[in-house]
Amino acid sequence: MDWLNYHHLLYFWTVAKEGGVSKAAEVLHLAQPTLSSQIKKLEKSIGQDLFERSGRSLTLTETGQLVFRYADEIFGLGRELADVLHNRTDEDKSRFHVGVQGALPKLAVYELLRPALESDDEQFQVVCFEGKLNELLGELAMHRLDVVLADRPLAPETHIRAFNHLLGKCGVTVYGSAKLARKYKKNFPESLNDAPMLLPTQNTSLRRLLEQWFDDNGIHPIIAHEFEDSAVLKVFGQEGHGLLVTPTAIEDDVCRQYSLKIVGHLPEIVERFYAISIEKRLKHPAVIKISNSARDNLFGTTNKHLK
Repeated sequence: MDWLNYHHLLYFWTVAKEGGVSKAAEVLHLAQPTLSSQIKKLEKSIGQDLFERSGRSLTLTETGQLVFRYADEIFGLGRELADVLHNRTDEDKSRFHVGVQGALPKLAVYELLRPALESDDEQFQVVCFEGKLNELLGELAMHRLDVVLADRPLAPETHIRAFNHLLGKCGVTVYGSAKLARKYKKNFPESLNDAPMLLPTQNTSLRRLLEQWFDDNGIHPIIAHEFEDSAVLKVFGQEGHGLLVTPTAIEDDVCRQYSLKIVGHLPEIVERFYAISIEKRLKHPAVIKISNSARDNLFGTTNKHLK
């Protein structure tokens, strides 16, 4: 393919983003037959199908996924250019692309990134993406991200050349509304037996650590609710629907922002935070600032909670 029709590429990208031809046609103000015809022309020029029908919906083929990733970057750069030309971004700031594992507490993410925001010698504009770790690592491998923040290291069997940088570790804190905290603070941690708990979903490091600790100590809490989003979990905790657990490093922020009370500490459960980069030795100035501040400040003050 010597020449790419970017109008056709835009139509394909919009259909993939909107999840179907009808929604994309509304966004693009085109008739559905016209849109379908233009995408067929793109497929013909490429020589491969981009979509395959699954029931009544369209899904991307393997080639379609590849083309979508490139199209997403192409039109993302186009938006950046438009923003710069219309003075909607600060040209003095360097863009810092960060991938954040969805399971990470949002307050911890902010505390980790804050040194990059408050840098005196170089200003950064943070572009933050949230997702599953494997997806983010794929973006890192394609140099679309400068770093990935995660609660677990890159697995040895992962076929991506990247390196783990431990930012810090800390124990965990159990919280509850004022009413629940008064009830379960007595005789802690045995009081957690039959206590209503708000837990992260099974695909998280913290959930696995908690379940192991419960088993080791013969404690059987009642799982009131489970959440993939840590911020939603805290809101339910704020409203008194159960006890919750977060890293001790952010306990002051959690108490202040969600009006929660500390029930107790579990220093045996150790949460770890990693910066994953394609560099064996950190070189990006923003990542270096994050790493240094995490060790010296965020986690340096919470090691007293570890045994």
